[in-house]
Amino acid sequence: MSVDTAFIEAMPKVELHMHIEGSLEPELMFALAKRNDIDLPFKSVAEVRDAYQFSELQDFLDIYYQGMGVLQTERDFFDLTHAYLEKVAAQNVRHVEIFFDPQGHTARGIAFETVLNGISRALEEGEKEFDITSRLILCFLRHLSEEDALDTLEEALPFKSKIHGVGLDSSEMGHPPSKFARVFEKAKAEGLLAVAHAGEEGPPAYVTEALDLLKIDRLDHGNRSLEDAVLTRRLQETGIALTVCPLSNLKLKGVTDMRHHPLKKMLEAGLKATVNSDDPAYFGGYMTENFKAVTEALDLSRADLLTLGQNAIEASFAPPARKVELKAELDAFAG
Repeated sequence: MSVDTAFIEAMPKVELHMHIEGSLEPELMFALAKRNDIDLPFKSVAEVRDAYQFSELQDFLDIYYQGMGVLQTERDFFDLTHAYLEKVAAQNVRHVEIFFDPQGHTARGIAFETVLNGISRALEEGEKEFDITSRLILCFLRHLSEEDALDTLEEALPFKSKIHGVGLDSSEMGHPPSKFARVFEKAKAEGLLAVAHAGEEGPPAYVTEALDLLKIDRLDHGNRSLEDAVLTRRLQETGIALTVCPLSNLKLKGVTDMRHHPLKKMLEAGLKATVNSDDPAYFGGYMTENFKAVTEALDLSRADLLTLGQNAIEASFAPPARKVELKAELDAFAG
């Protein structure tokens, strides 16, 4: 089909699933490596991009954590976040909810405060410069222990005013949500919202665990939920949102053909699906590219696109007044 490119580009968008470390473009990676006198195992930007060929999630994570090594100073984290905001501002993204992985930095000797201050300062500047509002979500790395996650939460609590939720990411298989029940219980007791990656590579049972044990407010990925009819009905009845990442799913072989992506089936099942970019520097596109890819493959209509946009607004952790503003923008766009 002919993709309604102008409509997609102009539509005001909300992004709910984006790892800030995953927006590290090769050009910035080289610039930060030079700034911080770090040797990269790549000779050029082209060589880095050639390395972005993954057969599974772990292939990606290996190079993802390697790329993190160039992030050393508060200025680095500021520049990384600002570059992302500048990119999505051009795509008419109006609100973002960003994940960050502090354990991937503190393990390298980078202070938690260095990471947080750089990111949060860029988000504050981004609101002034680009009129993009934001929320920040601290993710625990699931391949590490729950004790490590608990330590990270304790380190984060003095800065709670800058953090709006906790999440769970990294290697899914063999690390079920139940492994992190205590840290999520503590985070929720502290007033933080909760999300978790589940049902990307892991089975539908992981989604059920995330719902029952982690008490999540939103589900990241959730593709494999459709394999379980009871779970699918539960998601539909409760209205919990799924933050779906089409290009990520294709790049990591969750689907081998975008025409087989489950997004349209999710909409047909009445699930509150949304479109997001996940790790855009690694997976070939930001919000507009994800919308274009899935629209072309699944023959999505303008009504489908507007539904996805509305779902994202409703599922966001933005204040009620901001949600009203975002909805008014989308309604005005839709005519």
